[in-house]
Amino acid sequence: MALLEVRDLSVVFARKGEPPVTAVDGISFDVEPGRTVGLVGESGCGKSVTSLAIMGLLPPRGAEVSGSITFDGTELLGLSRQELDKRRGRDLSMVFQDPLTSLNPVVSIGVQVAEVIERHRGLPRKKAMPEAEELLAKVGIPDPRRRLREYPHQLSGGMRQRALIAMALACRPRLLIADEPTTALDVTIQAQILNLLTKLVAETDTALIMITHDLGVVAGLCDEVNVLYAGRVVERAARHELFARPRHPYTAGLLSSIPRLDATRGQKLTPIRGSISDNIPWDAGCAFCPRCPNALEVCQQQTPEVSVDVGARLLRCHNPVRESSSMEVS
Repeated sequence: MALLEVRDLSVVFARKGEPPVTAVDGISFDVEPGRTVGLVGESGCGKSVTSLAIMGLLPPRGAEVSGSITFDGTELLGLSRQELDKRRGRDLSMVFQDPLTSLNPVVSIGVQVAEVIERHRGLPRKKAMPEAEELLAKVGIPDPRRRLREYPHQLSGGMRQRALIAMALACRPRLLIADEPTTALDVTIQAQILNLLTKLVAETDTALIMITHDLGVVAGLCDEVNVLYAGRVVERAARHELFARPRHPYTAGLLSSIPRLDATRGQKLTPIRGSISDNIPWDAGCAFCPRCPNALEVCQQQTPEVSVDVGARLLRCHNPVRESSSMEVS
């Protein structure tokens, strides 16, 4: 059974003197224990806002959240701040995108990790610090005892990201959200972070939501992929199926823009034309229509309905891709 169920989640930001902005527009998906679900798309498609809504971290003023977010049978929307504070860090944890700005620059790494243990497990500082050291060692930080006394600016980008993961895992959460955890890291450190997350999910049966724009990360980590565009899921499929047979033109465009090792020398990439701001409202047609190579007249006049085929594959498109070159995914 699903540990997390998100149904028709919408987030609208109100701005004084300007029309409201819909960042998330009716998203639905499930996450089961021990499974990794990816939220994929360009910047501005609603990935991070979705994660903040799940964690209850959106500002109470200026952000209107509707729909349903059920965690282990409990509806999270509508819970008081005190009730959410009890769950965040204990049952639900999040690894934020930028570790340098997410960590407190004037508090040592050891104290920041130990504070999570103290708050949610009630241990005194003397007992929490040895556990913090064990957590740093578990996530692969060398010489963890010395790192306990150091500050964020004294750690490399990879170690800061590992420290954030240690904080997120301090209370053995059942759901972990990773928001672009490999951003600004070199490829070697990226691989180490992804291997760490894969190992943790396998060993602890934790449910993981991976938010990324990097399809290479998706190919190596996710079980199911949700492709987002302009606040809506336009395609959902298992990882292998999505890479082998992308059906939505946006998914196919994302895959076509990836450099391939088997490409001939001098072969140009195939980027998606335009930008994420080049769209039309979903209630008027297909938001991807202005950038879509498969666009028809109906795409500008009618909102595409959601179709679900065999294997629970979801697609929102009037004129889907019929043939596409497949990509090997191990």
